[in-house]
Amino acid sequence: MLVLALDTATEAVAVGLLDVPRNAAATVLASRVRHGARQHGEQLMPAVLEVCADAGHPLAEVDAVVCGAGPGPFTGLRVGLVSAAGLGDALGVPVYGVCSLDAIAGEAAMGEPLLVVSDARRREVYWAAYDGAGRRVTGPAVDTPAEVAARVAELRVRRVAGPVAAAHAELFGLPEYPSAGAGLAPSPAGLVAAAGEQLRAGEPPAPLEPYYLRRPDAVPPGERKRAVPASERDGAGKRDGAGKRDGTGKRDGTGKRDGTGQRDGAGQRDGAGERAERERISLG
Repeated sequence: MLVLALDTATEAVAVGLLDVPRNAAATVLASRVRHGARQHGEQLMPAVLEVCADAGHPLAEVDAVVCGAGPGPFTGLRVGLVSAAGLGDALGVPVYGVCSLDAIAGEAAMGEPLLVVSDARRREVYWAAYDGAGRRVTGPAVDTPAEVAARVAELRVRRVAGPVAAAHAELFGLPEYPSAGAGLAPSPAGLVAAAGEQLRAGEPPAPLEPYYLRRPDAVPPGERKRAVPASERDGAGKRDGAGKRDGTGKRDGTGKRDGTGQRDGAGQRDGAGERAERERISLG
């Protein structure tokens, strides 16, 4: 069975084409892992076409699609999910969604309890805990690193893996798997391993549902405010406050013009009277 595996739940775009026999280990025919946060839309489909070309199989020969369903940031995650769903529909093949953290744990297969963490932004991490056989026992969840660190003893994990493991290994008090700075991300082989027997047996997949874990930042706009007609405005366009116009266009306040164009206040013009006096003097 020819399987296309892809993931956009982290800052990396992972794509691979694998030969998955019914009763034997999967073989990666070609793969691409491209790093570049917030460039998932630009990188995904070119990578899909490249792995098909490298493997010598046209996209039309794909028998199934496996997609990482998160958890991950909203926009990047949707790029992978929508692309996988579209490919499945166009090719007429099933699409299997798997937890992206499971893909990391599945490839690790280290034989001892493991904590997997990835970047959730907002100074938080997505995380899940796994037993020695790579089975998820807790999570996925989203918390601050400090909150996860407080649960390490309870979770009984021995190592930490994932894209941001290096940044938090000291806080967790755990060595990074497989080595310091490894920064494991979901891989095509790990995605297929996470799909498990359901994929190999050709069983119908469950609906493709993302692991968002929290609400998106963008929300639908609220009800638009109603414009207030001029006839309903207070004072019919008048202004109040010292030195501001009232409804007649006059101004109030010491030394300011009133509606006749005259000025009041000591030593200031009173309007037409002074103007007439100047004219009289000039004529004389």
